[in-house]
Parts: sequence; C-alpha cells; structure tokens
Amino acid sequence: MTVTTYSHTPGFYTGDRPQIVTSRFQYEDSYTLDRYLATDGYKGLRAALALSPTEVHDEVTKATVLGRGGAGFPAGVKWGLTPQAVWPRYLVVNGDESEPGTYKDRLLMERDPHQLIEGCLIACYAAGLSQCFLYIRGEMALAQERVAIALNEAYAAGYIGTCILGSKFSVDIVLHWGAGAYVVGEETALIESLEGNRGLPRLKPPFFPAAIGLYGKPTIVNNVETLANLAWLLRHGADEYTKIGTATSPGTRMVAVSGHVKRPGVFEIVNGTTTFRDLIYNEEFCGGIRDDHELKAFVPGGGSAPWFTPDQLDLPFEGRLVGAAGSMLGSGAIMVMDHTTDIPAAALTLARFYANESCGKCTPCREGGTWLMRILQRVVAGFGTHRDLDQLFEVGQTICPGAFPHAASERLGLEAVPFPYKMTTICFVGPSAYVPVHSALTLFRDEFEAKIVKRTFIPVTAIPVTGSAVTALPATADSVEAVGVGQ
Repeated sequence: MTVTTYSHTPGFYTGDRPQIVTSRFQYEDSYTLDRYLATDGYKGLRAALALSPTEVHDEVTKATVLGRGGAGFPAGVKWGLTPQAVWPRYLVVNGDESEPGTYKDRLLMERDPHQLIEGCLIACYAAGLSQCFLYIRGEMALAQERVAIALNEAYAAGYIGTCILGSKFSVDIVLHWGAGAYVVGEETALIESLEGNRGLPRLKPPFFPAAIGLYGKPTIVNNVETLANLAWLLRHGADEYTKIGTATSPGTRMVAVSGHVKRPGVFEIVNGTTTFRDLIYNEEFCGGIRDDHELKAFVPGGGSAPWFTPDQLDLPFEGRLVGAAGSMLGSGAIMVMDHTTDIPAAALTLARFYANESCGKCTPCREGGTWLMRILQRVVAGFGTHRDLDQLFEVGQTICPGAFPHAASERLGLEAVPFPYKMTTICFVGPSAYVPVHSALTLFRDEFEAKIVKRTFIPVTAIPVTGSAVTALPATADSVEAVGVGQ
C-alpha cells in the first residue's frame, strides 16, 4: 500500500482508499476559493438548490450521515427534530475541538474551509435555518484565519448572503471563537458561550437545542466533519455515499492516532470495515507499535472513552459493535499505549485534565473529579493505600452510579459491560474524569497495587472523653482507616 504525506499538511497521511473530506489536502493552496472552484467546489450547493429543501433533507437521511463529534447521531434525523412553524432557526457549528487526542477538525478548517462553508449552506437550506454560527476553539489561530478569509471570499462571490446563486435562498454565517474551555464542546454550553454567558451546560429537558436552543429558538448543532461530508454527498448522491463503508456506518471518517505507534497522525478511513488492528499495525496507516514493542492498551474514541486492550483489536469502526464491547468511537481519537506505559500515571494524566476542566456547575463533577485526581496523585507518588483503590471506585459511583462500561478481558476473565453509562451530572465532563480511572483500575489493578507500599502503623491510644479506660490499638492495621478510637 502507498502512504502519501504532504509537507504543507504535516501529520496527515493518505493512501489507496476513498477520500470524501480530505481530497484537496494534496494541494498547497487547498484553502483558497480558486482551488476550491477548480476541484468541484460549490457544485454540491448548486445541486442542492436545484432540489427542494425536503428532497435535500431526505437525501442526507437516506445516506445515514452519522455525526462525527462524539455521539454518532444521524444528521438527517437530528435536522428533523426541530418543531414545525417555529422561526427563526439556527445552525451552530461545533468547531471547539478539545477532546484529548483529537485534531482532525482543526485540519479540515485549516486546509479546506470552503468545504465546511458549503456544508453549512447545504444544511441551512435543507433544514430551513436562517443563520449559521461557526464556533471555533480559541487556540486554533490558523483555523480562525483561514475560515475568516474563506467567508470573505464566499460573500464576495455570492455564495453567502442574499439570494444565493440567483435563488430565493438567503443565509448569513457568523464566525465566533471561544476561550478554550473544554466543557464548551458540549452543545448547550457552547450555546451559552455564544450568547455571551459562561460556558455552562443547560438542563435537558427542557433545553434540548432542537427545541430551545440559541436565543431560545430551535437550533441544530453539528460537528465540523459532519458538515464537511455534505458537499461530496450532494454532488454524488446517497447511493454512491452508501457504497463506501457499511449499511449502518457508511462513508468515511477521519481519525487521529497518537501515542506509541511508528506513524502517528490523521487518516481518513473507510467507516464500518476498518479495524483497530488495521489502523495500528497496517503499513498504510500507523505501521505498528514503536520500537516493535507489545501493545498494552488503547483508547478508541478520545480521552473520555473507556479503554480497550489487545483483545479488542479486531473490532471495526462500527459504533454499535464498539458500544457493545464496552466503549465508544467518540471523536475519532485513538491513543495507543505500549507495554512500557505506566498505567496509573497515564490514568492520572487524563483524570487531571478533566478535573481541571470542570465548569463547577455539578457537585459530583466539581468535587468528585477533584478527589479522583487527588487520590490518584497520592497513589502514583507512592503514598497510597489499598483503601485508596477502593475509594476511587466509591467516588466514581457518585458520578456514575451502577455498572460502568468496560472491555472484556480474557486474561482477567472479565465480560464486557456495554456503553453508555448512567450519570448524575448534566454533561459528560464528570464521567470523563472517572473513565480513565475505572478502565485502568479494572484492567490493570495489579499495577496500582504495585505502587502501594506496605506499612507498619504506630499504635494509637485515645484519651477517653468520658473517663473510660484507655485502649491501645494493635500495630498490624493494613491501612489508616483500620486504626480506630478506643472506647
């Protein structure tokens, strides 16, 4: 298999496989209007305007374009959730890519912003949306610059604005960038930020965006990659789109692979048929584990996804199968750990991120995430106890009560607990802090126990308050919690 990379798109690799959203990455000037028009740019919009909005909506629904932001909800179905005869309606584009390990949307905005804009226009036309708000993460300076220039070019050329391409369709696109809060990746928190408030998630119900969204009006929130698929789909049709991938996961998807592989980077893969083994070991993708080490574990869908082990390598990129196996595809970020990885330290790295990113609105997340981090820090530093390991699960249960998803393990004799989980928080940030802790401790408890130092505790006597006899405690307690007060 041929592997191709481009100096102007570092970290992206392509090969002999279908390309739906990355076909222009080969051109150094792929972000310009001239290059876009020279490579079938805005032909999808013209094809859409030749149809009725209902026909375009039906074509997207028929193609089963799955959301690429994490939940995997079909875009066409989401568009149909807005209430009838309620106006105006808005499109909000979630470009606040902030999940650990994920960097595909940034490339799409930097390298092909007109493709995203065309997708926005098609979505607005099909769903009857009067205005689009394109929200980009604050740290993505180049993406903001490229999208801003592309918007100016599209306005000047008549692709955005009033009576687009001589039709009766009119829409405006507003560019907005955030301040770098992870929680704003959650759609209602993003809407709060757009309205000028702190990025805090809203209760659902009643604030389902499709019913009560931006400015209290029906709002569709779509991911960058989801919308980038629409231009190709309208040019070629749903039948051609569904020839790629599987019936339940058609088309392609972009994945970002990081960690201990020989060739980390971003790849556009065939959805539903490519397996994790293909992605990690095949020469057309990552080419194997660095230094030919053994694979220990991998995170299949961004930092908030439960971990997998080599037992799950042959699972395809199919949401239902991965969910049944105990995890999720999420944002398309795969983080690979070889046999040299310090598992407790890796879990701490992720738990610390989510604890620090808590917005503080929900007590289980604000307090629970922080305590997960503190206890893990103690364990990793060599000052933990066996009671600490049990307490990690207890704290996690306050965030996600009940059975928690995890992968099957032949080595441990574990059966998979399917995704998703129950949660006591409004959004996913709290559970995300628990995910790496639960996965690591469930699948690699021996590594945590190896960090517990055996201690002999000093006897403690209690001064009686009521004048009863003083009782000395034995020095054989295994933990601080076993040391009680004499009566």
